[in-house]
Amino acid sequence: MNKKDIADIRKRFKLDTDLLKIAEIYNIYIQQESTEIFHEESRSFAMLDRDQQELFLENFKKVLGGKLDAKMFEVKFQPQEEGQADHTQKLLYEGLEASEVAEWKANMQRIALKMVEERPYEKDTVVTFIRGNYHKTTRRQPDETEIDMRDEVYTTSFILCSMNQTELPKSSLVFDFVEKEYKANVLVDPVIKLSSPIGGFLFPSFTDNAADIHHILYAAGKANKPDFQFIENVLNGDEIVTAEEEKAVFEEIVKAVIGEEVNSRTLAGVYDEINQMLVVAEESEDDEESAPVLDTTEITRVLKASGVKEVSPEKVERAFQQVVQDKTYEMKASHIVPSYASKSIKINTKVANIAISPQDLRYVKEVNYNGKRCILIEVEEDTMIEGFKLLAEEELE
Repeated sequence: MNKKDIADIRKRFKLDTDLLKIAEIYNIYIQQESTEIFHEESRSFAMLDRDQQELFLENFKKVLGGKLDAKMFEVKFQPQEEGQADHTQKLLYEGLEASEVAEWKANMQRIALKMVEERPYEKDTVVTFIRGNYHKTTRRQPDETEIDMRDEVYTTSFILCSMNQTELPKSSLVFDFVEKEYKANVLVDPVIKLSSPIGGFLFPSFTDNAADIHHILYAAGKANKPDFQFIENVLNGDEIVTAEEEKAVFEEIVKAVIGEEVNSRTLAGVYDEINQMLVVAEESEDDEESAPVLDTTEITRVLKASGVKEVSPEKVERAFQQVVQDKTYEMKASHIVPSYASKSIKINTKVANIAISPQDLRYVKEVNYNGKRCILIEVEEDTMIEGFKLLAEEELE
């Protein structure tokens, strides 16, 4: 799945839409430090009152929120071993195809049991499963009407899981108008934190508007902090790499090729070249096919185009082998420079930390001024600090 696929299904989680229909909802309550299910409830989603439906729909949108490869990860299932009855891919696929609600519920319960058996939770947790159908319209042409757009749709059955912790409400002091006295208001019913899910997943993944049952979309509770044990032992998924980790790999590979020291123009050139790859990909109609990657060939080209001397394919291959022990390793270019519009390069010094956009990095230099090492930033307009215009040093003398 790409970010557009995720964004499209995410925006469909709303009341009164015919493009996403939820059939069943199955809630499982798990007490802290327990390896058993405390309570379960399966209902038709349509039977919930509208307030409950709206709360759950907002929660499901939260599950699918966040950047791809930072908070959302497309995970490939591990191969099923012979006789492995509780492989999550098998349970989800059979649950998706089940004609009886009881069969779907039984499969989801087995997945929930895998969750608590893997690691008991620190707080009471509610695991929610839904099953429904997602309809995606074909690309609308300029001369088509709203009705034309809905003439052809791609329909995919899906299962989404949300995991939410609970908390006890705080006690408060209230005034009773009837008795005319102050009373302690002590609430004992736990509140399900639907506004901040701690994890979840969507099955199947979607590729080119078709269901991909060999992949699952996993959602972490926090960016760049996926639960690797959950992915491997509960979802039976292959190992994943976060965007943050892959950027660190890229930096180590470049250091192995050119050394620890680099001037700002060279570094700016590297980011410019990678950003240009992303610009070309965004202009392409097929995001998946054109998603640019950095392998030994591309990194060699990028470094040469940035002015790095004595770069050879052999030297870059040795760097790959040294850092990741794999000369065929590929990194997503978007992990290195996510977006010039939102990405900042951090310049860290003992005196101050500065954030600057990658394309402006070429205007930053380290110089010697009056015998001291200084950061020099070339500017083309007045420098303002707290509303004051900064004077040049020579004008102060």
